[in-house]
Amino acid sequence: MSKAKVKKQSTFIDMTAMSDVTVLLLTFFMLTSTFVQKEPIEVTTPSSVSEIKIPETNLLTILVDSKGKIFMAMDNDEDKKATLEAVGADYGITFTPQQMNTFKALQSFGVPIRSMASFLDLPTDQQDAYMKNLGSVRVGIPATDVELKDSKGVAATDNEFAHWVARAKKANKERLSRIDAEGKLQLAIKADKSTEYTVVKRVMDDLRKMSENRYLLITSLKTASSDGK
Repeated sequence: MSKAKVKKQSTFIDMTAMSDVTVLLLTFFMLTSTFVQKEPIEVTTPSSVSEIKIPETNLLTILVDSKGKIFMAMDNDEDKKATLEAVGADYGITFTPQQMNTFKALQSFGVPIRSMASFLDLPTDQQDAYMKNLGSVRVGIPATDVELKDSKGVAATDNEFAHWVARAKKANKERLSRIDAEGKLQLAIKADKSTEYTVVKRVMDDLRKMSENRYLLITSLKTASSDGK
């Protein structure tokens, strides 16, 4: 008795449809993803159960490292440029167009205003090395009240951190008024979880002196693993 022959079938699978779906998904994620901005310091935020989303526009982020060094980040290049120009004018400092463009390209900044021009003249790799020297007085925005005297000998208190916040808010307000847009600059504090409370409180006290009593605290979402369970 002869054996029945089984008809061979092709094992070829048409993957065209799968490839199309993969390309569409990849394109979607590339267009909707937000890249993590480079920060001058590594900040590991504390955990919390809050799920409030941080706004993506009109935000001034105040970065505080474990030793109290202060850095800032702004999301709008026009506001950033206007803020630098205004703070420089407060201290009698003028920046070149090239320095202004370099400053606009920075994701975040944290240099005393009197060192800013020389910092902006550095190549990118040297700027990164400059910012890593966190023990230097040339790194971080000064937030200590300093008593100054004018030409007439009248004493006044100066706080460079307060200048940056005030000028950033003014620049944002003026830009929004020109384009007839709503919303105002919001402040957010992003501090390392190892930063002492007294350090963060000093930043909050400085904001309170400026009548800035509403701000966001950036944290990481608490999970079961973060509780040690």
